[in-house]
Amino acid sequence: MYPGVYAERTPDRPAVIMSDTGETLTFADLEERSARLARLLYERGLRRGDNFALLAENGPRYYEAYWAAQRSGLYITAINHNLSPSEVAYIVNDCGARVLIASVNKSATATAIADLTPAVEGRLAFDGAVPGHSDLETELAATDAIPVPDDRVGGDMLYSSGTTGLPKAIKQPLPERRLGEPGDPYVAVFGKMYGFDEQTVYLCPAPLYHAAPFRFGGWVQALGGTVVVMPRFDPTAALRAIERFHVTHSQWVPTMFVRMLKLPENVRRRFDLSSQRVAVHAAAPCPIEVKQAMIDWWGPILHEYYASTEGMGITLIDSAQWLAKPGSVGKAGMGILHICDDAGKEVPVGEIGTIYFERETLPFSYHKDPEKTKSAQHPRHSNWTTSGDIGRVDDDGYLFLTDRKAFMIISGGVNIYPQEIENVLTLHPKVFDIAVIGVPDPEFGEQVKAVVQPAPQIHPGPELEAELIEFVRERIAHFKVPRSIDFVAELPRTPTGKLLKAKLREQYI
Repeated sequence: MYPGVYAERTPDRPAVIMSDTGETLTFADLEERSARLARLLYERGLRRGDNFALLAENGPRYYEAYWAAQRSGLYITAINHNLSPSEVAYIVNDCGARVLIASVNKSATATAIADLTPAVEGRLAFDGAVPGHSDLETELAATDAIPVPDDRVGGDMLYSSGTTGLPKAIKQPLPERRLGEPGDPYVAVFGKMYGFDEQTVYLCPAPLYHAAPFRFGGWVQALGGTVVVMPRFDPTAALRAIERFHVTHSQWVPTMFVRMLKLPENVRRRFDLSSQRVAVHAAAPCPIEVKQAMIDWWGPILHEYYASTEGMGITLIDSAQWLAKPGSVGKAGMGILHICDDAGKEVPVGEIGTIYFERETLPFSYHKDPEKTKSAQHPRHSNWTTSGDIGRVDDDGYLFLTDRKAFMIISGGVNIYPQEIENVLTLHPKVFDIAVIGVPDPEFGEQVKAVVQPAPQIHPGPELEAELIEFVRERIAHFKVPRSIDFVAELPRTPTGKLLKAKLREQYI
């Protein structure tokens, strides 16, 4: 399905609502504006497989652009608007964007990159004037909403967070199905699993330039639901939005759970959250204590999936399954799971190894980087791919994540996984944020170091360090206990909560 179907049935029903201002984009508006934008890009010379880019803060224009790409066979690259001009210019050039659309709030960056992105043929701006850019509203008003001749669907080409260097683009092949035809495997998997339909009110508290927030909103709209977009995550504002808009579905990352759980009890209980039916979480491993606390608070409505921007595969787990298998991220819902050693040999059930997903064909490539694409493939099976995560599978086929291979600490020849230590400290009342890394050690090669952002009003120092080390020592094997703890004002994270651990480690190595 696509917005046009719902524009005919219920034209005035909201497709997008901004949680802070109440600004609304109806399905009729979404249909007309996305059709006009698709036609405008077509008249600018863009054809199937070409790319255009969007540089903007969260707002309804994201989904106008999303559906313009879908209905015209184009790739859209949504750019992290927090990047520096040089970083934005790199992405614009690398993705081959022929048209760039920018919001007036990103005027400084949009104008700064003009001379750095000479291949861009058209520059459009909305919500105000940007030097060197045509006004999007004026252009759309002068363009008819006539369908483009080739309505085979398009897609996105999004960039990784760049946690270990320059961000990499993930390019998935465009499907051959036409606009409105069934066949999107993600809509089928997630729509059925979570019960997305025309009654769905889906809260998105994360930046839309990231894959899951962007795509899930589109999938919800494909099934007729309303997407409520927060301009940015705030724990109290998120609870308020659930109550105000009678949210039925939502999606989170574990750090958002932690922030909400650390709100004062009277704030947490202030809001009516009874409209919720499904709360999805993903993007990072969720500590067992955090997830259990969320289920105790919200009820057994939590659903977790493990996936990647690359579309390698998916595992799924609901609350009942998780309560029976605490810590698991579920069973395969798309692709076949394989756990392999460093040589590519599958390991026995229960043993830890690199996680691969088997698909019928290679589901993606890294744009302009065949070596990186090859590095994600299994040594002998090109259709088995990995993101570098490690884990194990139990006798029932449930996957348990261990950590990312790149972050594993090897101390005295023993493998130590930072995630396990981070999980212990995450809900400590004196800890606001936590990262565990390996730092050089002359005797053991590496030693375990914790880097802690103390909770508000907590004074860092030797006494707190000793308290936290003893807290960990009481709960896990002593060889895993941090040898030292550093205290910082803030840990480096992306706006979605992903820890930039490589950036942190650079300060110590």
